[in-house]
Amino acid sequence: MGEKKTKLLIVDDDDVYCSVLKDAFKQRGFEVQTAQDGESAQALIQHEAVDLAVIDLRLGQTTGLTLIKQVKERNASAKVVMLTGYASIATAVEAVKLGATQYLTKPVNVDEIIHAFEMDAADLTLQPAEQPMSVKRLEWEYMQKVLLACDGNISQAARQLGMHRRTLQRKLFKHPVKK
Repeated sequence: MGEKKTKLLIVDDDDVYCSVLKDAFKQRGFEVQTAQDGESAQALIQHEAVDLAVIDLRLGQTTGLTLIKQVKERNASAKVVMLTGYASIATAVEAVKLGATQYLTKPVNVDEIIHAFEMDAADLTLQPAEQPMSVKRLEWEYMQKVLLACDGNISQAARQLGMHRRTLQRKLFKHPVKK
């Protein structure tokens, strides 16, 4: 009888990145399943518990945060790494509160993800920035925090921020400024 392989779920709407990660993890001996959207991921999670999950924060118009809870409900000992190209302190804290082991900013390679899985708990120590954040970056971080507080409801977040819904959407979907 063969050795039991670790079951890994990769959820990312970038088909190429998802495929690259899948191949790299398979070469390292993992049993890998992938999904490119929240609905497909939910179906896979309901069908079979996974040991590890790599979940992108942004999955089209949905968020990967909801999937963390579902993975943990199905297997409490599962480890989840949240990936994003749009790092935000608010979403990092929320991901960890929901049960993520670590929160990584893309681009990351398989070795970095494996290292994150090996950590016992998320590294929430924030190093002070050499330069303070720009006003635009602070604005983007705050909008992300309000959006999270509104459970992703853009209309409600826009009302709380005192701006038009379309203005908020436009600002949120731009790439955040670096500093």
